[in-house]
Amino acid sequence: MAMTGCGEGSGSGGADGASSKEAPRLPMDRYRFDSDYKRYGEAKDRLAQRCMVRRGFDDFPLHPKSPDSGARRLNLVAVAMSTPYGQLDLDHARRWGYGWDPKRQAKWEPDGRAMTNEEFAVLYGQQRREGLKGGCSGEADRRLLKGVKNPTHMWTYPSGREQHLEKAAKKDPRVRRALKSWAQCVVDKGFKRYKSPEDAFRDKVWGRGQGGNTTRTKRELGTAVADIECKREHDTVGVWSAVLAERQRADIAAHKADYEAVRRDLDTMRANVRSATGGSGSLRR
Repeated sequence: MAMTGCGEGSGSGGADGASSKEAPRLPMDRYRFDSDYKRYGEAKDRLAQRCMVRRGFDDFPLHPKSPDSGARRLNLVAVAMSTPYGQLDLDHARRWGYGWDPKRQAKWEPDGRAMTNEEFAVLYGQQRREGLKGGCSGEADRRLLKGVKNPTHMWTYPSGREQHLEKAAKKDPRVRRALKSWAQCVVDKGFKRYKSPEDAFRDKVWGRGQGGNTTRTKRELGTAVADIECKREHDTVGVWSAVLAERQRADIAAHKADYEAVRRDLDTMRANVRSATGGSGSLRR
């Protein structure tokens, strides 16, 4: 199964002096798991590979294909805005509108050989072997999550609260006024009136195909540019992010125990990942 996505990346600029291509930093960023996905995945792959070697599969690849790799593959396309405020990169908008460069489309496929059916069964615990609950993949997860009190809470609590707060922020009178000014600005530049940058991003007229990319018509490119120019002219992101930061700080204070539990579990998980990878970006065998 291959995952495909888009977006220019949210960046992590500071709220005071962030690049115009970046979303301002927010209080909840410190509780997000997003930046850890890649490191966790790399560590898990390496630990699972070591486990397979210990069980007699000496040439087991780091990134194996599934046994039925010759079968038709399913591409899951995740088309999402890179920030809560929509696109921010003006150069990107001028060239790619609300889509992206097809040549740089994020698509990852395993680079190792296909597993045998026996290897697949051992990797994912489909064979009963002593001490191998969940297979080598499960063993890797257990090592990386050792000491983590509540993995599900760590992964899902901040994102759930974040979605709730983003919806609430959009209803704030200050944000509503900012979006109204932004929308009128887009109209004044000769384009359609939208309620929000998300509505502009998701306009069906952009003709997203099965792969999720847009057709990049002249009108799409013009709208995308006007979208970002109007955000800059009216400080839409500045107002919006200030309201969102205010709500996040209040939420963190109101649910301090929950957020601190997430932070402790993230610190534990990150220490486990560092231990598994030798404390650096390179992975030890």
